[in-house]
Amino acid sequence: MENQFLEAMKFRHATKEFDETKKISDADFNAILEYGILSPSSFGFEPWKFVVVQNEELRLKLKEFSWGAQGTIPTASHFVIILARKKNGMIYNSDYISHMLRDVKQLPEDVQALYGEFYEKFQKIDFNLLENDRALFDWASKQTYIALANMMTGAAYMGIDSCPTEGFDADKTEEFLKNDLGIDIEEFGASVMVPFGYRKDAPKHEKVRQDIDTVSQWFN
Repeated sequence: MENQFLEAMKFRHATKEFDETKKISDADFNAILEYGILSPSSFGFEPWKFVVVQNEELRLKLKEFSWGAQGTIPTASHFVIILARKKNGMIYNSDYISHMLRDVKQLPEDVQALYGEFYEKFQKIDFNLLENDRALFDWASKQTYIALANMMTGAAYMGIDSCPTEGFDADKTEEFLKNDLGIDIEEFGASVMVPFGYRKDAPKHEKVRQDIDTVSQWFN
């Protein structure tokens, strides 16, 4: 039986320029967002936000300080900035965490308390995440990459291309988020960008990776 997931993984490649005449349908792009939303996250706290930049003027501003997206910002059907929550939202006693436990997960109060205690211990002791603000943001950012991978692979399964993008000036991107998009940068920071669309040209080279024996080690 054909492994369709494996075929999608082989199809996916970092597309540097899209066919700007082809647009992703609303239904297909909503499915891509659902792949991100349904992704797993530590404690199930979903530390992400998906900002879709379609406005041409906003894209031109973004292009000025996104050196890794020079070919994709103008040509992508959809351009996404994935945000990660900062300390204000992710620290164990934040309003956001209380909201997730109470309103989203709808846990009983006693379970909320136990969950909160376990989460506090995890941050303070197990992962030592409270030593500085950056540690919490980086921890949240790692989780956004799970959503990123699911969105890209899910898109590839539908024959839609993408390109994970870290080539941007983080400080200028935060200014853009605040001044042009009205994002609260006390709560969110830019983790990674990802354009979606349809490739303009076929990949020039076959996908090359190290073999299984090189990158895996077994202890039976």
